[in-house]
Amino acid sequence: MSVIGTAGLDPEPTLRDRLPSGLHAPADLRSCFGMFATGITVVSAGGPNPCGMTANSFTSVSLDPPLVLVCIVHDAAMHKAILGEGSFAISVLAAHQEPVARHFANRDRPRGEREFEAVRWQPGPVTGAPVVADTLAWIECGLAAVYDGGDHSIFVGSVLDMGKGGAGDALLFFRGGYHRLEPGTSK
Repeated sequence: MSVIGTAGLDPEPTLRDRLPSGLHAPADLRSCFGMFATGITVVSAGGPNPCGMTANSFTSVSLDPPLVLVCIVHDAAMHKAILGEGSFAISVLAAHQEPVARHFANRDRPRGEREFEAVRWQPGPVTGAPVVADTLAWIECGLAAVYDGGDHSIFVGSVLDMGKGGAGDALLFFRGGYHRLEPGTSK
């Protein structure tokens, strides 16, 4: 909505201004957002200092053209790596890969090439970004757009290549922890 001649008027209240006091505390938001079960991925970028991180803020955007997005906090090493490389890969973790998720979520892990010594991986065929082995799927992307998302950037990737691994269930994140589907619950 565009308004002409707004001098002296108060700006429209933001969502934060309209919420009851205390409701928008980061811990409350994290707890509320944690009620939505998500899959777990490893986002990676190649280059001279390969980089990886665990992320659940990943989703498909469009089939035509094929686009995905991932949200990354501004001060993460991955943020700088994606901007520098102009490409990234997504590895969708299987239920048995909780140790991989924990490794790439650990802030004390080694960095650069040593970061990937703890997992089996191969360079993506198009971007060279590390693709974790034994995953349910992997996707290589060229950076198509970057949008401001508060304390995160929303990276939109144009799908350049992809592949599927073996059958199996996904590793899930729910209520602040890792979970697996119960046997017999997926068809």
